Order: sequence, then structure tokens, then C-alpha cells
Amino acid sequence: MPRSSRLSVALHVLIHLVEVSEPQTSEQLAACVGTNPVVVRRTLAGLREAGLVASSGGTGGGWLLARDAANITLRDVSAALGERLLHGIDVAGPSAQRAGCLIQQAVAGTLDEFLDDAEALLAARLG
Repeated sequence: MPRSSRLSVALHVLIHLVEVSEPQTSEQLAACVGTNPVVVRRTLAGLREAGLVASSGGTGGGWLLARDAANITLRDVSAALGERLLHGIDVAGPSAQRAGCLIQQAVAGTLDEFLDDAEALLAARLG
């Protein structure tokens, strides 16, 4: 499974928001991250729904942290985005879609179970 950049973008943006006291526009944050403002808005929308950031419109509007940064965990951010902390491994490469391969099914099943357990431990450790 390809790695998602949403978590990286979110963390980068949150760090910038920690450093400022004035609302930041999507354009300002996108320039800091090196991405498109639409990517920033989509990413921050999930964080807003989770109560991690707040936004205001109009002149002087933008994005701010909705709570103290010390109370925002990596687990909070990944959950808000619906992102897994660990990503699946495509052990069979392009042949992963091949139906009926018992070896691929066994390996994928075992790895999925292992990754689920590892992710639960990581999430618990992160708070």
C-alpha cells in the first residue's frame, strides 16, 4: 500500500501553527509545507472536525490550533485523518491481486494481523 502524505502534511502544518499567534491562511501554510493550498484545506478539515484546529473566514481569518499543542498527540492526528500509523506491506507486489494463491493469502493474512497488533501497541504507546 503506498504511503500517504496526509499525516506528514498535517504534522508539518501543526508545527507551523504552534509557532504563530495569528491565524494562517491555507496559502501561507501550503507555502511552508511545499504543497497546494487545497491539500492543506482538505487535511485541516479532518483536524477541525476532531477539534484540533479551528478556522475563521474573512479578512484576517485562517487556521489556528484549537487546543494547546501539548495536548495534541500523534495518535489524535492520525485518528482525525483516518490514517493508520503503520501501512500495509504489499508482499506479493503486482501479483497481490492474483486470486487463489494460497501462499500470498497466508503471508498477507499473517502480516495484516501482525501490523494490526503493532499498530495497536504503537497507538497505546503514543497516548
